[in-house]
Amino acid sequence: MTLCDIGTLDDYESAVPRQVRILDRVLVVVRIENDVYVLDDRCSHEDFSLTEGEVNVEHCEIECARHGAMFSLKDGAPMSLPATRPVGHYDVRDVDGRLEVLVP
Repeated sequence: MTLCDIGTLDDYESAVPRQVRILDRVLVVVRIENDVYVLDDRCSHEDFSLTEGEVNVEHCEIECARHGAMFSLKDGAPMSLPATRPVGHYDVRDVDGRLEVLVP
């Protein structure tokens, strides 16, 4: 397991997905108020960037812009068809104002 620094909370605009590259992975980072969520940046239905989608703040979900599948930002679970498989989810922690992602 590797801890990777992804900046500070202020580096991310609320409800705006942002793509980051860590080690050999491409991830999407989403801030909702003071919470930060990190998922693999690929829809499990069809290989498409989730960064292109919109965030549903009320339900804490991100939409795949290609076919409209929704994924939980909390755990990567598919919330609507056509997606049936989850996307990878990564734990984030705040250490003295710096955000760190735990990458297996």
